[in-house]
Amino acid sequence: MDKYTVLRQYFGHAAFRPGQEKLVDAVLAGRDVLGIMPTGGGKSVCYQVPALLLSGMALVISPLISLMKDQVAALEAAGIPAAFLNSSQDLEESRQVWGGVARGAYRLLYIAPERLENQRF
Repeated sequence: MDKYTVLRQYFGHAAFRPGQEKLVDAVLAGRDVLGIMPTGGGKSVCYQVPALLLSGMALVISPLISLMKDQVAALEAAGIPAAFLNSSQDLEESRQVWGGVARGAYRLLYIAPERLENQRF
């Protein structure tokens, strides 16, 4: 599968928006990337497309719980296995997500930045 197929099949777009393809290509080439785009500019596609083309799970750090929930819901609706870990979840929900992580069940995992301060994480 290539980046255009992923873009079309999972996200319903016929073409990348300005700036997106350059960022996607840089990520796929293994380069460090900084993309600054306006709200609604399509930043998510810049890491979601490579996450589906590369092996393993992408870790997405997001400070907004509502954005995590929206992103995961949209990904799951598109048939992409994704999850989040944040303070809105009870212990059992967190355990289920951790189990999925251990099984390699997700392509993207969204976490809050404060998780990075936890030694166990």
